[in-house]
Formats: sequence, structure tokens, C-alpha cells
Amino acid sequence: MNTQDVANQWAQLCREGKNMECIEQLYGDNVVSKEMPGYPEEVVSGKQNVWNKSKEWLDNVQEFHGGDISDPVVAGNHFTSKMAFDVTFKDRGRQQMEEVCVFEVNNGKIVSEQFFYTM
Repeated sequence: MNTQDVANQWAQLCREGKNMECIEQLYGDNVVSKEMPGYPEEVVSGKQNVWNKSKEWLDNVQEFHGGDISDPVVAGNHFTSKMAFDVTFKDRGRQQMEEVCVFEVNNGKIVSEQFFYTM
């Protein structure tokens, strides 16, 4: 798969709520995930560790009220998307979240993801 194919598949799986399947299918074994500085688990390496981080986040969700994932924009071996969510968390209540995500693709797999948002 080329970068556009990976980006389209990523968007489709995420819009369907298949975030864990997305990691299993599209992420490389040595993927690096970066959050904003100061966020717990600011940098996580390895597919299983990224999967665990995402699972922990999803397990803390009490209810999804709505959300949107923009169409990906591809440039070379990178793509970006804007994600917005209205979520009630078990530990901190309801929040509206908005972030820009940047991904790098190599040999048909996501090898890097980075999230930009206001904390």
C-alpha cells in the first residue's frame, strides 16, 4: 500500500470505531507515538505499547457523544488529519477535544504518529 492507501484505510477504520484493528493492521512493529510534552506516556515505542496506550484511553471512555475525522491530506510519505471528539471519560467527565494528527508511512505501514492539541 502507498501512503494514500494507508491514510484512507486509517480514516475508514477510525471512523468505524475500529481503532485497535487499525493499529493491528496498519502500524509497523517499531512505531513511535508522540503526545504533547508533559502528557503521561509522552513517547511510546513499539506496536504493542502503542496498542496498550490506545486501549487504556478507550477503556477510560464512558460514552462517545460525537466526533469527526477529517479526510487525510497526503504529502510524500506523511499524512495528516484533524480529529474532534465529544467524550465523557470515567475519570474526568465530559470533554470536547480537538487535535491534529501527523503520521509517517514506510513500506506500507505507519511508523510514526504525533498528536498536537491544547492541554
